[in-house]
Amino acid sequence: MPSVILDPLLQPFRLKHLTLRNRVVSTSHEPAFGEDGMPKDRYRAYHVEKARGGVGLTMIGGSAVVSPDSPPAFGNLLLYRDDIVPWLRRLADDVHEAGAAVMCQVTHLGRRTSNFTGDWLPVVSASPLREPAHRAFPKAAESWDLDRIVADYASAAVRCKEGGLDGIELEAYGHLLDSFLSPVTNHREDEWGGGPENRMAFPRRVIRAVREAVGPDFVVGIRMSLDEAQPGGLTFDEALTAAQRYAADGIDFISTIHGSIERDASLAKAIPSIGTPLGPYLDFTGEIKRRLTVPVMHAARIADVATARHALREGLLDLVGMTRAQIADPHLVAKVKAGQEDRIRPCVGASYCLDAIYDSGDTKCVHNPSVGRELHLPHLVPRTTGRRRKAVVVGAGPAGLEAARVLGERGHDVVLFEASDQPGGQIRLAASNPRRADLIQIVDWRLAECKILGVDLRLGAYAEPDDILAEHPDLVIVAAGGTPNRSFLATGEGLVSDTWDVMTGSLRRPRGEILVYDDHGGYPAMDAVEVLTASPDLRIEYVTPERALAPDVGSMNSPAYLRAFTAHGVTITLARRLRSVRRTGDGRLAATLYSEYTEAETERIVDHVVVEHGTLPTDELYVELLPDSTNFGEVDHRALLAQEQQSVVRNEAGRYQLFRIGDAVASRNIHAAIHDALRLCLPV
Repeated sequence: MPSVILDPLLQPFRLKHLTLRNRVVSTSHEPAFGEDGMPKDRYRAYHVEKARGGVGLTMIGGSAVVSPDSPPAFGNLLLYRDDIVPWLRRLADDVHEAGAAVMCQVTHLGRRTSNFTGDWLPVVSASPLREPAHRAFPKAAESWDLDRIVADYASAAVRCKEGGLDGIELEAYGHLLDSFLSPVTNHREDEWGGGPENRMAFPRRVIRAVREAVGPDFVVGIRMSLDEAQPGGLTFDEALTAAQRYAADGIDFISTIHGSIERDASLAKAIPSIGTPLGPYLDFTGEIKRRLTVPVMHAARIADVATARHALREGLLDLVGMTRAQIADPHLVAKVKAGQEDRIRPCVGASYCLDAIYDSGDTKCVHNPSVGRELHLPHLVPRTTGRRRKAVVVGAGPAGLEAARVLGERGHDVVLFEASDQPGGQIRLAASNPRRADLIQIVDWRLAECKILGVDLRLGAYAEPDDILAEHPDLVIVAAGGTPNRSFLATGEGLVSDTWDVMTGSLRRPRGEILVYDDHGGYPAMDAVEVLTASPDLRIEYVTPERALAPDVGSMNSPAYLRAFTAHGVTITLARRLRSVRRTGDGRLAATLYSEYTEAETERIVDHVVVEHGTLPTDELYVELLPDSTNFGEVDHRALLAQEQQSVVRNEAGRYQLFRIGDAVASRNIHAAIHDALRLCLPV
């Protein structure tokens, strides 16, 4: 373990007049925790937690918008309103009190938003080119648009300064400023288009106006793509020249981006996710740093401390962005400083933090449910002040492991039964897709924590009621998960395989034609298809009753699946429901598909049918334990949401409280299972 004194992560850094206590940054991103466009209590608590966790600089507002014709696309803060200043001031004061600096990313979204939200003003861009992600058709900004937008940028910067922030960062990738700089989005024939000098003229005008408005001492940076890596896009040399001009105009630091974000495929490369190398653009950033005189910041899958240290030691950057890593564990820096790197909750690269914004409205970490819930779910579990209790947890999937961890942190005596000889439950299935192997870190971290906390983990132990009663528990939590649901089929349930068969290898040497039916819409069927594409001789058809492919798989994760689908030639059939399966005379399978739109049936003759329809709870043990429980399994929802102890008594003669969590309740996802466990066990 490097000593704290020599650890490059923990060295202070001078940024203009500002001294940061270390080199670690939570770079600008929008968690969509604002209320009414303001960074109110929830938003503030999220960033204050990072400050308390030791970060040197936390950046809010990815990206806060400067004009009403830049309506929020993903929960953006509204910097064009004067009433944001007191909220900024309160956030800045609290972050400063915790020892960190704070800045705000400032932008006009340009075309990266919708025409059909906010005030319904037409969105603008350098040229009238459709934006794929949000599907806006913008108008080409007129001279009067540019005049007012420049003024809006300056006013927004002043509000940030008045709000006590330490600086701002202009956003110039995928938004308005770079729509002028990039030749792929700037087709203008006036003074704002054409050659590189003309294309960078509008961003430079904005930078100069901002600098004049805030004065010489306020920190102003820019986050920009230094190579769009697309045909006809901004090249490295052109972008570097622009960055040098920007620095001359008053920019104090550059935060580097490689690639573009307008399409799902390019977005997933610019913000690399699970299954991709760590720090893929560090050498690229190092080359930029060698050519610029201003400090350089960078964040792209710098998910672990070792990669961050390497980047700093090799001089590839000045400030290291560990943004998703600090969503997973906002106390990352404090743990490094305390010599507890092995206890950092790992970022596994699932990118649920990004996809959840569109899926469920705001950022969520796949395995840290306290993110965004800091006002009522602490990141650091406190010891109980009550009596020590004996707890039995059944099932070592994500829900059971989290319950055991939290109860252990609380100081209780915990026994964890797991029927399999390997913990992890359905996470282990998902991680058997080689590209998603890092998901197993969700399990490994909890196992390591449970060992530190003294949890009695019993693998290969199928728990019967007598086994549980022999422990004389005060509390029993059933987290036994679920089993694949094939019961939706009218006939042929015994003829089909399920996605678990694929992921465990139980479907041995599949051959010929295979139909994968997905009535789930999430990851399991997509994983199964991706695994099956490793067999080059298989002909795969993916069938779903949905009108879109896997609607619960977001834009950060879908590109990798679609790459596998396309490379293997997987046939995709939408809007068909699998009704039944029968055996044909030659031993193959006939799958009957039904269209709810034409009310007609069609038949596929294939060699295998694989189905995904979620899980049914494994609840037999729970049912057997109900009669001797004090609460008959009842959960007081009011107490649960208020983080109070469960006190329901329905059976005075009962011997223990009984609850079930995770998929033992209903088929859901990893985050839901862990959230169940955390909020149930925290008050115990």
